[in-house]
Formats: sequence, structure tokens, C-alpha cells
Amino acid sequence: QVYLVESGGGLVQAGGSLRLSCAASGLTFSFYAMAWFRQAPGKEREFVAAITRSGSSLYYADSVQGRFTISRDNAKNTVYLQMNSLKPEDTAVYRCAAARTWSPSLIRRPDGYDYWGQGTQVTVSS
Repeated sequence: QVYLVESGGGLVQAGGSLRLSCAASGLTFSFYAMAWFRQAPGKEREFVAAITRSGSSLYYADSVQGRFTISRDNAKNTVYLQMNSLKPEDTAVYRCAAARTWSPSLIRRPDGYDYWGQGTQVTVSS
């Protein structure tokens, strides 16, 4: 059984920072590209960031470029999302996802991922 468990969410003021973690189990972590998506109430799921198996390539949504950083530690089976300069519009449930088969055309699409975590709430107050 594959599990992806997010942590690190919470309430923060605008301009603050949070670091999300996603711990994976039940899979060979280094075989999977990993990503973060988010979904705000009444909105569609939105791509945030992705990282390839080795961590050599990173991808970001335009809305978070320069503020968020995705990274991974294959020895710890964990992917991270460092979020700086947070804005109220970053408020959402953040979910990590794992993709066994990766391609540049799929990296930003939810249907390109095989496994999902339950999510962690991030709330940014103004």
C-alpha cells in the first residue's frame, strides 16, 4: 500500500513562510517524480511545483515562481515545499503526488500522477 502523508501546513500571516513535507511509503521513492498541487474552495486543482526523480529538474507555476522551492531527499523518502513571501491567494489545501511515468507534457496535469496524499491546509491571513 502506497502512502503519501503531508505535514507542515497551518495559519500564517501574509509575507510569512511555511515548509511542507510529504513522506512517502510503500513505493520506491527514487523511481517517482513528485509534485505539489493545491486546491482552494470553489476552484480547480492547481499545479504548484514538481521535481524529477533525481531532483535535477524543477518546475513551477508562474504564480509561485521565485517564492516557492521544491526539493527532495531520496534517502528519507520525502519531498518538501518551502513557501516564502506567502500571500492570501496561496490559501488552499496542498497535496503531494507521485508519478511513476513522467514526461514534460504531463508534469503539470493531475492525471499524470499515480498516487496522492490527503493534503494539508495552508491559510494565509492578510
